[in-house]
Amino acid sequence: MPKLKDINKIAHPREKLAKYGPGKLSNTELLAILLRTGGKNCNVLQLAKKIFKQYPKQSLIATNVAQLRNIKDLGLAKACEIVACIELGKRLLKDKPAQLILSAQDVWDRCGDIRPHKKEHFVVFYLDNRHQEIKRDTVSIGTLTASLVHPREVFEPAISHSAAHILVAHNHPSGELQPSTDDIEITRRLIEAGKILGIELLDHVIVTRHKWLSMKKEGLAFGKM
Repeated sequence: MPKLKDINKIAHPREKLAKYGPGKLSNTELLAILLRTGGKNCNVLQLAKKIFKQYPKQSLIATNVAQLRNIKDLGLAKACEIVACIELGKRLLKDKPAQLILSAQDVWDRCGDIRPHKKEHFVVFYLDNRHQEIKRDTVSIGTLTASLVHPREVFEPAISHSAAHILVAHNHPSGELQPSTDDIEITRRLIEAGKILGIELLDHVIVTRHKWLSMKKEGLAFGKM
């Protein structure tokens, strides 16, 4: 049975997390990192899939150690680690202050991790009806094209998170703020998809190390305000 270390490194959850951030990992991959090793009859990714198969996301949140011990290849230590991690997450989220995103400046402030990157990162902020951040995902890394950023990749998480609005942003490593033709085309496609789904695209913000540009404010793709 192949071990986690034998998996191609680009697919290795820890390597993937370090390279792309947690937003690009599936729930199974994140759980695999927590588990670290598999069991006698399965590798760590297979064990993580087995756990989610028996306890889907919401069910897993409510499980206890005794219930997890019923899963073959999952020992006491791993069961305790999962329950402890879930409880810690609950406590941290309980005390988390609301993250309001109301302007392009707020987006720029929240994109400090991508501003210095040498590759373009396309990120999506999923917001509730009070403009509080529900989640942020990195949808694409590399030179943006209309085919690379598909509305499906942007709006599927919006639906699953019950988002009322989305904001998108990407960095320009060159430092030039002027949107490309592809930037404008991507924005138009997302606006149209959002209208169909009833999830409004509030803005597309281009960020550099020291500046930002609101495509909505500039009337690019959105039309003049």
